[in-house]
Amino acid sequence: MGSRAYALQMAELLDPEKEYFFTSTSSSKITSRDDHSSPGQKKCLNLVRGCQNFNVLILDDIRNAWTKKNQDNLIVMQKYYFFKSTCHLNNVTGQSHAELRTDESGYLEHILRCLKRIHDIWTNNPIDIDVRQRSWELATCSSRADASSVTHVVAINARTKNDLLALKNKFLVCPQWIEAASYLWEKQPEHKFSIFN
Repeated sequence: MGSRAYALQMAELLDPEKEYFFTSTSSSKITSRDDHSSPGQKKCLNLVRGCQNFNVLILDDIRNAWTKKNQDNLIVMQKYYFFKSTCHLNNVTGQSHAELRTDESGYLEHILRCLKRIHDIWTNNPIDIDVRQRSWELATCSSRADASSVTHVVAINARTKNDLLALKNKFLVCPQWIEAASYLWEKQPEHKFSIFN
């Protein structure tokens, strides 16, 4: 959604060796808001050169900016408040990640490792791979905690019958466990998401 000038500056910052966002002739492979006429909507991948639905993943922190057609390509990211100015604009208190010289628990680094694995698989066999297929099944939901296939019960507190049942032989976790697993593409340690913390 940034202007072409902004997108090119970010590409220079993120890819100084011109490995990802530029071709071998250093021409840009960037599509910006200047390339389409629908303000506020990224709409679909039709504007991306060489794009087919099975060979593109989208990283974005806004799900509804994309049409239903491209939801399978979308990896919803956590909002990332790196600079102090972005924290201020979004009412985020405390120091920014730039000030702390951190990357919120290695989240971006983890996503980069996942994308590199997918890229390696794709480059070794591009015809047979659909990059939209995720590396693990996130969840199968049930409204009955006593179902034999249920391994985790998601709750805010341990007051209901299902919650108490979970304490006997299932993992009882807070809703952030699902969110973290979704963001990081893998099952998270249950002890970090206990409702008793």
